[in-house]
Amino acid sequence: KLVKVIESPRILTPFILLCRTTNLLIRGAMLFSVGVFLALVLNLLQVQRNITLFPPDVITSIFSSAWWVPLCCGTAAAMIGLLYPCIDSRLGEPHKFKREWSSVMRCVAVFVGINHASAKVDFANNVQLSLTLAALSIGLWWTFDRSRSGFGLGICIAFLGTLATQLLVYNGVFQYTSPDFLYIRSWLPCIFFAGVITMGNIGRQLALVRNKPVYIYISYIKAKQSLLLNS
Repeated sequence: KLVKVIESPRILTPFILLCRTTNLLIRGAMLFSVGVFLALVLNLLQVQRNITLFPPDVITSIFSSAWWVPLCCGTAAAMIGLLYPCIDSRLGEPHKFKREWSSVMRCVAVFVGINHASAKVDFANNVQLSLTLAALSIGLWWTFDRSRSGFGLGICIAFLGTLATQLLVYNGVFQYTSPDFLYIRSWLPCIFFAGVITMGNIGRQLALVRNKPVYIYISYIKAKQSLLLNS
């Protein structure tokens, strides 16, 4: 009877749901924080080079500049980071390529480097810059991801992000100093694509430990059952 009580789904199910919900909230908060931090740093790079211009009196410092930008980027980062492992699970294709934090940190460093190149490095023309960033972004995907789902999601979300940015610029929320592609810079989709791949990698890495409390608890129950059966 004691064994049946211990292994009862009525006891396990609420605990599992609580663990999964808590873990989901923690991962979402961590991804949101990373997205906000990267948005502040990368936005500062763009503003310093006068690539993006916000209305006067809106930007006074890195923390007060266009407050909605970090919030939007943080929300998008959380959604992307949670979506990637969910898609992997739905497709039945768990992503196992370079699943360690050192690889994730290198991916973040390359992403920041791509943004730095778009803001700091001078190219002969925008076409050369766009092609270079496109090659670097695809190289980032090939080096740290290589999954079809990752590439597809990166393309789709980059397209949606570019469309949303075009609408914001069209409505005068902010502007680019030298737009060369429908109110925006032609290299912007490459930045979005690299950002999606980066946040997807972070989300996948965080998802690796999402069920550890559940597994530990179930292992404890099984061990206790074995002791009861053998006694």
